[in-house]
Amino acid sequence: MIRFWLCRVTVRKTTCFLISVVLLLGLLLTGCPAESPPVLGQGSLSLYGIDPMTLDPAISGEMTSHEYIMQIFSGLVRLGDDLEPEPDIAEKWQVSSDGKTYRFYLRHGVTFHDGREVKAEDFVYSWERACDPETGSKTAAAFLGDIVGAREVLAGEAQEISGVRALNDYTLEVTIDVPRSYFLYKLTYPTTFVVDRENVESGEDWWYHPNGTGPFRLQKWDQYQLLVLERNESFYGTVAGVEEVVYHLWAGRPMDLYETGEIDVAGVSLSYIDRVTDEAGSFYSELMIVPRLSFIYIGFNAAEPPFDDVNVRRAFTQALDKEKLVRLVYRDMVEPADGILPPGILGFNESLSGLDFDVEEALASIEASRYGSVSALPPITITTMGWGGSIGRDLEAIVHEWRQNLGVEVKVRQLEPEFFLYNIREEKDEMYYLGWIADYPHPQDFLDILFNSEAEQNYGGYSNPEVDALLAMAGTELDMDRSLELYRQIEQMLVDDAACLPLWFEQEYVLVKPHVNGYVMNVLGLANLNLVSVEE
Repeated sequence: MIRFWLCRVTVRKTTCFLISVVLLLGLLLTGCPAESPPVLGQGSLSLYGIDPMTLDPAISGEMTSHEYIMQIFSGLVRLGDDLEPEPDIAEKWQVSSDGKTYRFYLRHGVTFHDGREVKAEDFVYSWERACDPETGSKTAAAFLGDIVGAREVLAGEAQEISGVRALNDYTLEVTIDVPRSYFLYKLTYPTTFVVDRENVESGEDWWYHPNGTGPFRLQKWDQYQLLVLERNESFYGTVAGVEEVVYHLWAGRPMDLYETGEIDVAGVSLSYIDRVTDEAGSFYSELMIVPRLSFIYIGFNAAEPPFDDVNVRRAFTQALDKEKLVRLVYRDMVEPADGILPPGILGFNESLSGLDFDVEEALASIEASRYGSVSALPPITITTMGWGGSIGRDLEAIVHEWRQNLGVEVKVRQLEPEFFLYNIREEKDEMYYLGWIADYPHPQDFLDILFNSEAEQNYGGYSNPEVDALLAMAGTELDMDRSLELYRQIEQMLVDDAACLPLWFEQEYVLVKPHVNGYVMNVLGLANLNLVSVEE
């Protein structure tokens, strides 16, 4: 998913976007089911945050909004501690012998926050609403499009998804077009979460007072000031160990708030890296460093000049000294990326051959292009996110590298985050600066969703029929070893073809107060907030 963050902890620019600052924390995931409710904890957890752009699960496509949505809503399945799909509202499921039909058995007694019981028909409504063109979801095709009949609804040719049926109040049958090893993973994404029809139909601003099913409910939201989630004491899973989670919105620099005790968790900005990594310092014992299944890159508008020419794409890639940028700009808080799949994900290829920094080769690539020389290139602009101020040290350094090594002057155009995040495809210039964090730990979530010719998130319009064919093979190959080998082959093809310019993989540097227990982030950047407790 695309990332948006304001203070800089590592590098994320929108789930992915880089601008010039640290991740907003309060990263989250719905609680896992429990056999019996624990003794309810007291107190509150204080976090830094900014206003969500939406609390509508069908619409949200960036991590800032997801941080709140994944506390307020939930779905059939969730990712467990091992990052594998496990039961959530569905207590179990069966898969047909041909791998195409899933039968989900819902828990009895799961309720929305207002007390109404969740039924299978609520999922039918929620998914059909997500696919309805009038809803305007930019994620429904990616996460529900495998279901038979979903594409027809997305295209406005039908109102009902033929592959989804409520067999009774507690049984949901879902049929997909072909067997896919990652289908259950997709159902952990917010687009597939259940919403209350009456709540949604109460008005277009319904999500300012959402009636969800998650471990927390929205108690208060004063825009630009405060957002408070209160514990859902009737939650069907592990009931939260704190009474409330308080987000201080736009409240200043997270590190300042952390030092003064106003928040309990903070991302670490570059200016603080020496202090927090000093083993003799006061912060070191509170520091958590977590690798991130994320990918920061520069996208090319491959459908338009000059980046419809592979040689120009290769030149801009070869002209960037990522090792130097990581060392000087990021102080080694991130890892240079040769490829697309981050370390730790299924299918990561240690033997992948990247396009190395080589100025002579970069200039030779320009000469081999149809332009023949740098002076013949058309004007080039890179689109990024911001409010018209500083573009950030990272992008400044990248533009400087191109100027110095290629002799190309690249202009920068900033768009307001709330507009940029949901309009990249239409608003991009010749390049765009983007980040992506795994929705689930599977290579399909990077290679297929970002580079398939038909993918909504393929913002640059990259198209390669051979890649598309291999992606289809890899996605339907149920032999995991064979599937991963195909994904490795696809990644190498994308790198050779300079489908994008890989920059770096993230690590998250986070401080957690000693009185906070159970705050553990996984490699997706998520923490189970209902498992957190705070000592008085």
